[in-house]
Amino acid sequence: MYRQPLRALATGLALAVLSTGGAQAQAPAYPTKPIRLLVGSPPGAPSDITARLFADRLSQRLGQSVVVENRPGAGTSLAAGVVAAAEPDGHTLGVSPDTVVTVNPLVYPKLSFDARKDLMNLSVLASFTQMLVCHPKTGVKTAAELVARAKASRMIYASGGAGVPGHLAAEMFLQNTGARMEHIAYRGPAPATTAVLAGEVDCGFLATPTVLPHVTAGKLVALAVSSAEPSALAPDVPTLAKALNDPKLDISFRLLLQAPANLPPPIAAALEQAAGAIMTAPDVRTRLQALDLRGVGSNRQAAEAQVKADTARWEPVVKQLNLSLD
Repeated sequence: MYRQPLRALATGLALAVLSTGGAQAQAPAYPTKPIRLLVGSPPGAPSDITARLFADRLSQRLGQSVVVENRPGAGTSLAAGVVAAAEPDGHTLGVSPDTVVTVNPLVYPKLSFDARKDLMNLSVLASFTQMLVCHPKTGVKTAAELVARAKASRMIYASGGAGVPGHLAAEMFLQNTGARMEHIAYRGPAPATTAVLAGEVDCGFLATPTVLPHVTAGKLVALAVSSAEPSALAPDVPTLAKALNDPKLDISFRLLLQAPANLPPPIAAALEQAAGAIMTAPDVRTRLQALDLRGVGSNRQAAEAQVKADTARWEPVVKQLNLSLD
């Protein structure tokens, strides 16, 4: 009397086993070898430190070594180009600022790849901001004073290069306020900071961890941070939104985890989950705060939506600058 139910149960189990086996056969084994993680900044930069922290945790999670490779150049596009040209098997990844996708396609017309088509944005790992600082000789102590001074007299600001976050932050600041300042692009944030310290230029939007020691020492004056939220490193420095009474003024940037386009969905899902778990861990977030970074760890859908929104925000700025680099 139990023969039919038992037979049905056996058939169901067999189908389940076959189904599971089929799914396992279709899912690619990952990872099968060390993972390369390309970074477009030199060693010691906030994005490099973030990438190395992520690489260490990803290695622990996946049970395979993750090797960080620095390929600075072309506004961090050199590293992204290596990722775009790699086999889409999850063994070559990149950590890039969002400007690689939002700005660089407009600024570098001769790139060998299309960042908007050839890269998959798996996660926003972290967000970062810039601090507006000026040399004490300018006499300005607030962002509003700087706007007034820049409208009345000639002023110069420095950045770490054309099209980098500090340059973009300054130009959006100027466009929003109607102020005018001349731009001098240096070869990286270190010489740009040195120029502001020496009084060769008046001001600059630069990385908070880089300039904060000079602010503390009285060698630079901090006017504002570009994000909508105060900096954890400098909570007493107002945001631009507050300093200029413009709640919509948020000039933030993001670090993206990227892979070649056409990455198999199971591998993409595994990396999305890993990014979310790693970047939201309390100890990781604490370590990132020391670099003035905020851990995010979004999924791919949120990352792509953020990139789309940031592209729409930055394209008018870049086009107004008529900025194009070889």
